[in-house]
Amino acid sequence: MAKQFFDRMIYGGDYNPGQWPEEMWKEDMRIFRKGYINSATINVFSWARLQPSEAVYDFTELDKIMNMLEKENYDIVMGTSTAALPAWLSRKYPDVNRTDFYGREHKFGHRHNHCPNSPSFQRFARDLVLRIAERYGNHSNLKVWHISNEYSGECYCDNCAKEFRVWLQKKYTTIEAVNEAWNMEFWGHTLYDFDDIVPPSYLGDGISDTMTAFAGIAVDYRRFQSDSLLDNFKMERDAIRKFDPETPVTTNMMGAYKGLDYFKWAKEMDIVSWDNYPSYEPDWAHTSFNHDLMRGMKDGQSFMLMEQTPSQQNWQPYNALKPPGRMRVQSYHAIARGADSIQFFQLRRSKGGCEKFHGAVIGHVGHENTRVFREVAQLGAELEQLEDKLIGATTPAQVGILFDWDNYWALEYTSGPNVDLYYVEQIQKYYHAFYKKNVAVDILHMDSDFEKYDVVIAPVLYMVKEGITEKIESFVSKGGSFLTTFMSGIVDQSDNVHLGGYPGPLRKLMGVWVEEIDALAPGATNEIRRVDEKLTKENYTGSLVSDLIHLEGAEAYAVYDSNFYAGMPVVTRNSFGEGSAWYVGTVPEAELLDDIVNLILDEKNIKGFGDYPEGIEITKRMKDEKEYIFVLNHYDDTVEIETSFVGYKDILTGEKIEAVTKLSPFDVKILSID
Repeated sequence: MAKQFFDRMIYGGDYNPGQWPEEMWKEDMRIFRKGYINSATINVFSWARLQPSEAVYDFTELDKIMNMLEKENYDIVMGTSTAALPAWLSRKYPDVNRTDFYGREHKFGHRHNHCPNSPSFQRFARDLVLRIAERYGNHSNLKVWHISNEYSGECYCDNCAKEFRVWLQKKYTTIEAVNEAWNMEFWGHTLYDFDDIVPPSYLGDGISDTMTAFAGIAVDYRRFQSDSLLDNFKMERDAIRKFDPETPVTTNMMGAYKGLDYFKWAKEMDIVSWDNYPSYEPDWAHTSFNHDLMRGMKDGQSFMLMEQTPSQQNWQPYNALKPPGRMRVQSYHAIARGADSIQFFQLRRSKGGCEKFHGAVIGHVGHENTRVFREVAQLGAELEQLEDKLIGATTPAQVGILFDWDNYWALEYTSGPNVDLYYVEQIQKYYHAFYKKNVAVDILHMDSDFEKYDVVIAPVLYMVKEGITEKIESFVSKGGSFLTTFMSGIVDQSDNVHLGGYPGPLRKLMGVWVEEIDALAPGATNEIRRVDEKLTKENYTGSLVSDLIHLEGAEAYAVYDSNFYAGMPVVTRNSFGEGSAWYVGTVPEAELLDDIVNLILDEKNIKGFGDYPEGIEITKRMKDEKEYIFVLNHYDDTVEIETSFVGYKDILTGEKIEAVTKLSPFDVKILSID
């Protein structure tokens, strides 16, 4: 059984009573009680209140808030307040402020605004967290420590430059090894001393967020900055552990955020949490991918949904309201994919600042007689009814998709072949093909146990690091099905090309040699013709890039039918040991991608829940050998579907399921058998 941190579904969100006079707090508690709110995330941005000057700490207000929440029997998610600097700290100790990519030294302002390698930040942040942990670490209502908030951003100051050199010395030992790793003979960039190393900002070898003169140093600086912020997290966690050895510790992630290697971070966290803010026209496959990514952070462990809005966001270009029912189905969508909490930003709407129009449980009107609150209360009543039935439940999957931040960074730094090539976009194309068939997918990292799965998909596996080829070959030779694509097996961990022909160390496994890579302009396509009757159409198209492939043991399932390389393979399959290795040399149109995925699923006899109209999603969680089937309708249309769930009962309503099931707009059913 998976680890279970909570005895009920945590339901609440960010609460900032310090923004309001105390006479309003009692009214908040009355309203929240009617909404079945059972938790509050507090103290996230309170450093300025807790420490008004260097020598003064004041916990008077926080004591009152803790006492109030204890009386209400709230589960408390305790922030450490370090996500935004107090003004006095920024003024008196300017080393806490960041220097940006363009070399500009920042002043006091914004949030997530500290230099991770600032000695002053580290000293004051640690002292603050020690005091908070000592004071509240044994509180009976404390359920989770929430360190900082949405870590992000980079710094290029002198302190970071100094620590980067130390980080490099630990990794490479000698300057000669650095020169070799970054191929500094190119352009005569040979380094003679670690002091010659300049962070790859605009003032050095950086060009932009996705362009650099030397990808080796740029990728290493990404790794270093991710590690630096992680060291900040670990510093605060270790301070907490001096007074509280047991309460789980987290920080809120942001899906496939590019800046931080979340898989590395997850190893240091007890439970993963994240903030879910789909666009005004949600792509539910994209959101499902992010939920699955969070579940994959700790190899299938359930996670916390730390933030979502009950109504609308304020920071996107178009901040549409959620129509009646969407917040509810969106919440169950998170639970279906592994969430053990539903939390909102925010519980009461701020009266000022840039988030004053961000949605909240209590709006500016100040009472509960609103559409949004009625929906919050309905969901809260249902979650209370569910008790702990789904807490810690797992999601069984036979398919894994490999995701790797080193590949993310390196692929998008590479100069060529196509500026429109984005890592996450390519991953999600393959994810979407499985999603449409309601096939469960785990998102894997490089240390995952591939052999737990029947199928492993690794699109654009551009950077193949030491040991990965052997791991994939072992998986396939024992009967697994593996798929990779163009721009795979190209470089090593330092972004130097694997010589001897693409796809480098994967060449034997894939049974192909890629001689050249063509780039296609926006809107351009290559014609593709099937050569294996298992594909359902005679002709397809591919876009973005085209690999010019020679067979070296693999068989072709489709070939190009246009351009000077017409007749060359584009989709191949190679038998390797007891398994198979598929290679796709272009971005295939959706129908071809669906056909390839269907062939792989058939090869391993993986069924999923099947195809349903767009917006209908079916997935499963398991607990104590009991299965819970989630049937979700993401759209505002009534749909009738045929299912195989006759005899199941909806645990929300008690309704027994028939062969033909009617789904109302934004409907949710959680099916189980008594």
